[in-house]
This record gives sequence, structure tokens and C-alpha cells, in this order.
Amino acid sequence: MSQYYKPHRNPKWNYGGENFRLSRSKIDLFVECPRCFYIDNKLGTARTPGFPFSLNSAVDALLKKEFDTHRSAGSKHPIMEQYGVDAVPFRHQQMDIWRENFKGIETFHKPTGLTISGAVDDVWVNPKGELIIVDYKSTSKDEAINALDQDWHDGYKRQMEIYQWLFRQNGFAVSDTGYFVYANATKEPDAFDNKLEFELTLIGYAGNGDWIDGTIADIKKTLDSTVVPASNPDCDHCRYFDARTEVLGKALGKSGMPQKGLFD
Repeated sequence: MSQYYKPHRNPKWNYGGENFRLSRSKIDLFVECPRCFYIDNKLGTARTPGFPFSLNSAVDALLKKEFDTHRSAGSKHPIMEQYGVDAVPFRHQQMDIWRENFKGIETFHKPTGLTISGAVDDVWVNPKGELIIVDYKSTSKDEAINALDQDWHDGYKRQMEIYQWLFRQNGFAVSDTGYFVYANATKEPDAFDNKLEFELTLIGYAGNGDWIDGTIADIKKTLDSTVVPASNPDCDHCRYFDARTEVLGKALGKSGMPQKGLFD
């Protein structure tokens, strides 16, 4: 049995359970596909996960160590100097908690009674005292990375906006502009030589979280409903399930096994 996929979680973590929180990733899942969100958070069966990217996690950990060195010294990281960002890494006693998965920064959303949470990669602060939300990304592409111009980057943008919203809900002044520190592994060297070389790029993004409160309200209505919502037509998980159900139904029917009620 795969150690990565445990389909039926402890009911304590489902909606209505004592440990339930609406995380940043769950909000994004709702935007991607309401049906997958409902099956996951109301019925307690999660999507099959992607395998963890250990190299990405290693890059994240090393970047955190690097920025923490400047955090302790109260100094600018070279990439801030390179891109003209007047800021330093933010020092706060809750920083390690804000960055910890399954903890993070949280707020109680009074209109819905839901607790919203999210774990950030980093937070900087500018001379005006505004916090700057920062997210680390890593990849390996031949072309330079200087814009968030792909459809799948929409999830990155929502991620930034939710983090900005969470910090504002906690009473912090937050800059509209956040940054993605993108580490791109180059393929130019002639040999591996037991190391990867990365080029760091800083991409600014002006977030707009006006959609968040309305989406949380829609999530609450969905969770309180007994009706399973429609899936997003573009959801590959639902399309695969529907296609699998169809071909299995035909195969089992041909074998003489009863089809009635099989997939109800």
C-alpha cells in the first residue's frame, strides 16, 4: 500500500470535526473543482496526491536558511538589491509557526464560523512597516522565468492573495505587491559534477483578494449542503473517474455481472 495515499481520513479532520480548518490549499481545491472539494472535505475521501518533489523541498529549505541569515542580521538579501526591493526579511516570534505546514497563520472568519489557515514561505518588511508576502518556487526550464503568464500560474496568484488576506485579518499592514523567488536549475554546464546550478529570479505580483470572502461564503454553503456539487468540466480527476466508471460498467456488463447499483 502506498504510504502517500490514505483515502479515508480520520473524521476529526473532516468538516464538522474538531480539527477541521479551511486551509489555503483547500480553498484552491474548491476553486479548481467544487465536487472534488466536497468529496474531500465533507465526505472525507481525498484526491490521489502527486508524489512529493524532494528537490523542490530541498531548495525551499535552503532558501529559508539563506534568508534567515539576513533576517538575523537585519540585512538585505542580494536579490533584493538586484531587483531594487527596499525591504529586509521580517523578524517575528511567530515566523517559524507561520511557515509550518498544518499550522501556519490563521484567522477565525466570523461570517461563516470557519477557521482559515495557510503556511507561508517567507515574509519581508519595507521601511513603511508593510509586510511583503514571499513564496519560493523552483523548476528547471530552458527559457528565463520573468512572468506569471501561464494558465496554471493562476493558482500561484490565488495562493499569494490568500496569504496577504490572512495577514491583514491578523492586523498587519500588508503591501499589495508580493514576490515569488523563482529558482531555475540551469542545464548549461557540460557536466553534473555532483551539483545543480540555479538562477534566482524575483517576480512581483500585485494581489487582489476581493474574491476571497465571497468564495469562503460559497464554500460554507457547499459544505452545509447534502447535494454533491457539479464538477468542473476541466477537472482531470473527475474526467478520469467518469471514464473509468463508464468502461468498467461496460466490461462488467459483458462478463455477465449485474450492473445495477454498482456505481450508485
